[in-house]
Amino acid sequence: MGFLQKLQNGENVYGTCITSTGPMWPAAIKRTGVDFVFIDTEHIPLGRNELAALCQQFQALAITPIVRIPCPDPFLACQAIDGGALGIVAPYLESTEQVLELVGATKFRPLKGALLTRYLNGTEPIPDEVKSYVARYNAENICIANIESVPALEKLDDLLAVEGLDAVFIGPHDLSVSLGLPEQYDHPEFEKAVTTIIHKTRARGLSIGIHFSLEPERQIRWIKEGANIVVHSFDIALFTQRLRHDIGLIKEAVGDQTGPEDHTAMVV
Repeated sequence: MGFLQKLQNGENVYGTCITSTGPMWPAAIKRTGVDFVFIDTEHIPLGRNELAALCQQFQALAITPIVRIPCPDPFLACQAIDGGALGIVAPYLESTEQVLELVGATKFRPLKGALLTRYLNGTEPIPDEVKSYVARYNAENICIANIESVPALEKLDDLLAVEGLDAVFIGPHDLSVSLGLPEQYDHPEFEKAVTTIIHKTRARGLSIGIHFSLEPERQIRWIKEGANIVVHSFDIALFTQRLRHDIGLIKEAVGDQTGPEDHTAMVV
């Protein structure tokens, strides 16, 4: 069963964020049993060639590459798909127009420009032959909106109503800052906002995930609330956490001094 079909069935899917372009990483990730990798080009300095190589490598290993583009730009979305991305996340979406543009880029390629706008707005019917063609051409593409601000939360019903949207990613860090609660992930108002986004998204029959680089218990908490896309941590955080843990055990066993453990980790 394909990744998009799993989402449409409401099944749980599991993945992590990858920042490294090292050639041995894709095979290592394959051994973890993840369904997808989240490749972030908004905050991570990845070039187009590096991105395409990662997408092609993960596709070859039957791992779905999901790419977050730097900004809500349909041309960047098409560029990432051309490089091998199967899922596109656009950050900080706050208007139905932005979501509609993302749907156009992921579901209606190679159509662009004024004609695509008329098709999307319903002011001109799309010819049956073209409709069938773009459906086949984009059959595996996944359209994902990043919801990570108070304005997006306020317009959530309208954003979720855009036909063609497949899923939502919650950006916890940006959302917490937008709420005036920077990194207060246990604050009742933050939890209320996340719960609202999850429940409304699932009620629309769409999939939803939240990215945390902290303890797995947070992922479990939100899965039980209804999230079905698990975007857990990222390569640097996981490496750092495990190595710090192991070195700490070794130092303790031989009587060497250990400093206070740092529990901080990036959340994007």
